[in-house]
Amino acid sequence: MDREHPLVREVFPAFARELTALLEAEGERDLALVARDLRLVAECGCGDGFCQSFATAPHPKGQPFGAGHRCVPLPAEEGLLALDVMDGRIMYVEVVDRAPLRGGQGHPD
Repeated sequence: MDREHPLVREVFPAFARELTALLEAEGERDLALVARDLRLVAECGCGDGFCQSFATAPHPKGQPFGAGHRCVPLPAEEGLLALDVMDGRIMYVEVVDRAPLRGGQGHPD
């Protein structure tokens, strides 16, 4: 088990529930199952205040995902939410123009 990178559902429980529900509603059942065990591997790092995107798997910065990649936009009630998926694995979660994600220990969700 990967203890170095926390589970998204433990850091941002409400967001993880929203992500799973949106995937289910869009008929992306397999991705909804995968989303339950996403890990927070790295923040975007772009420095833009409106971006809260994060990587859920290692990937070389600036490199395209290549064959097997698809983008899955989700109809979030607030902001933009889209996933970069490679061969059925969620690699990156784009979170733009939303209120700050909350959760984790000591933070109300």
